[in-house]
Amino acid sequence: MAPSPTKQLAAYERRYRELAEQVANIGFISSGTVTRRYTTCSSAGCRCRSDPPQRHGPYYQWTTKTGGKTRTRRLTRDEAKLYTEWIANDRRLRKVIQQMRHIATKAAELKLAQAAISDTPKV
Repeated sequence: MAPSPTKQLAAYERRYRELAEQVANIGFISSGTVTRRYTTCSSAGCRCRSDPPQRHGPYYQWTTKTGGKTRTRRLTRDEAKLYTEWIANDRRLRKVIQQMRHIATKAAELKLAQAAISDTPKV
């Protein structure tokens, strides 16, 4: 047996509040990606040109789009760890917001259906 619309609405509201609480606890966010790079130099006798090559690095970069332009910034290892955490937080935030929108849509359908029933003239 399906739950009543009132109970279903209460369940949606409860889940929505749980998700809102998750949003409050996510922490700092950032868009973009962090990459780890290894490079070779132009010095002929350098270890990066030996066989097998031992490239220089790792070097960390953060890349993001701002105002339609790509921005890249070199990072330290510690900064890269922070940005990686912040980017993961951003992805979690987007996922939680998507769930909130889904629940809000279902709750709105129930509320609108209830309003339509209560507004129907009784004969």
